[in-house]
Amino acid sequence: MNAATSTLPANQVSFIDQFDSHGAWRREFAARLKQLADWLGNYELMDASIAERMQQLEAQMRSDKVMVAFVAEFSRGKSELINAIFFATYGRRIMPASAGRTTMCPTELGWDGDVPPCLRLLPIETRLQSQSLMEWRHAPEKWTRIDLDVNDPDQLATAFEKVSEVVKVSKDEAKALGFWHDETPDDNPRQDTQGNVEVPRWRHALINIAHPLLKQGLVILDTPGLNAIGAEPELTVSLIPQAHAVVFILAADTGVTKSDLSIWKEHLITEDTDYSSRLVVLNKIDTLWDALSTPEQIRAAVDRQRRTSADILGLPENQVIPVSAQKGLVAKVMADDALLRASQLPQLEVALSEGMMGQRKKILQSAVASSIGELRTEISRVISIRRRDLHEQMMELRGLRGKNANVIKHMRSRIETEQAEFDASGQRIHAVRSVHLKLLREVFTALGTSTLRAELRQLNDALRQPGIKLGARKAYAQTFDRLRDIFVHTKQLNGEIHNMLATSFRQLNAEFGFSLQTPREPELARYQNDLEAVERSHAQYLGLGNAFRLAQPEFADRLVRALATRLRVIFESALGEVELWNKSAASQLDAQLRERRKNFAKRLEAIERIQNAAVTLDERIIELDSQDAQSVQLDTKLVKITDLLMEAPDLPGDGNEDAISQFPDTAVAAL
Repeated sequence: MNAATSTLPANQVSFIDQFDSHGAWRREFAARLKQLADWLGNYELMDASIAERMQQLEAQMRSDKVMVAFVAEFSRGKSELINAIFFATYGRRIMPASAGRTTMCPTELGWDGDVPPCLRLLPIETRLQSQSLMEWRHAPEKWTRIDLDVNDPDQLATAFEKVSEVVKVSKDEAKALGFWHDETPDDNPRQDTQGNVEVPRWRHALINIAHPLLKQGLVILDTPGLNAIGAEPELTVSLIPQAHAVVFILAADTGVTKSDLSIWKEHLITEDTDYSSRLVVLNKIDTLWDALSTPEQIRAAVDRQRRTSADILGLPENQVIPVSAQKGLVAKVMADDALLRASQLPQLEVALSEGMMGQRKKILQSAVASSIGELRTEISRVISIRRRDLHEQMMELRGLRGKNANVIKHMRSRIETEQAEFDASGQRIHAVRSVHLKLLREVFTALGTSTLRAELRQLNDALRQPGIKLGARKAYAQTFDRLRDIFVHTKQLNGEIHNMLATSFRQLNAEFGFSLQTPREPELARYQNDLEAVERSHAQYLGLGNAFRLAQPEFADRLVRALATRLRVIFESALGEVELWNKSAASQLDAQLRERRKNFAKRLEAIERIQNAAVTLDERIIELDSQDAQSVQLDTKLVKITDLLMEAPDLPGDGNEDAISQFPDTAVAAL
């Protein structure tokens, strides 16, 4: 076999190796974060805001999903590529990859430990009903379920063949399901002698298996061809845009065809697309392996097709990877290193690991550094309050040296008076909370489910008007204008809350010696950016080319349901950030009120012990000095722990393993 070969650099690891290391790091980080939470609890440094922030971060690290979407027109070798990268260890094909059409419905492979290994299939007829795909996920009784034996490759492969099933329906039924369009006859499926056409039997498939990579949070999305993609708006405006990486597969013998280019332009590229998350696979290079050609001629032919494809798609040439998935799978199963090099599959694995995993690393680094930094600030503030109260007690007690019993008795009376005045201030603090909650309710209403539902109902009504929807783009634009106004209004309300808290906190600090600091306003810009991205992803359906589709109420309904799925995530995420911001302010006030009450109790206890001769004045001062020294140690150890946690997002292999591995010994265990 004449084939151009290349060797994988020794210092580079495959996608599978790097993902495996990444998953191990995430689990270890989550465990260490839990240790930090336990330590904070032991020293009474955990309040509601800190606890929730840590729970969110821990949940993110444990359940963080990485989705890779494989997209291609039919017969490009997409399922074979998935077999070669992820399932070669089974020693055979697991995903159906025979000649002709294979994956007929969108298929997600992932792992949920609460669900037994199984294949769940959603009947195609559910498209005729109003629920979105996301809603159907919460109706397990509507899915056909097949239990899987993960130790039996043959049983797995037989079960997975279900995603290739088709059913024959009439032309009218195909039209209602979204697979027949009179205005684009060339794209319609072929009719048989009875006038029936083949459509996918299933609308969506969920495969739940305990594959090592899937258990670590990888989700694989295997998509069907152009006809099926266009018929399921939720796939293109929700699932694919949320993928962290998209692998687009072409055939080396045909290059970029018209239908390939349609998928690329209409479904994979928008104005805000991060091109680094798009990899193009020029598959089936083995079709260019010609016994009558020299290796140099074969290499030149592959390189020429690679350059041409990159130029047509507007990508750098290094993001078009020539491979032979079929030969790569055979090579892995047969342990044939020479054939594996010739398939160039390792180069694709490196591109996936460096590109996709690099992006995930940056995102996690940012999230961890920001969250841990804010945690440290809040916890340090609690420790500072404790130290300030200790210093006040020490100054108070040192002032009693050489004084008689009457002076000490008077001191007790003064502390009790201060405590009574502090308790009486509860009404003012309650008033602050009332105003705070009133403004907060307005924010919750603005970003709430009922507001979003009303906006989408208005859009749906506009799209249901009779006739061809030439005004669909205008209806969408008006809807998104109103949604943007909601975020503008929310930002104004947040500003009012921030100003009110700042004024109230200054007054409380002045009157009671608190050290309250107004939390930074939540950053809503990224959710507004998400809103813009959703609008752009829907724009592909609003041109003249889809006017006939939009004239069908069923298609318009599916489009709005797909929109609702993504908007709900954006609004709920924004609301969650606002809620956490407000909890941070409330918890800060609660923590300082709690510490102040403890301080009064400790001061009275100290005076009482001195009066009863249970402890001398000097002994009590020594106790306070010791407690202050312990507080300094707490702050120092907190900095060490959080420093290690903030450094941790560097993936294994980046040189930080030693620092991370020291965490239990130098931080938690020492405490």
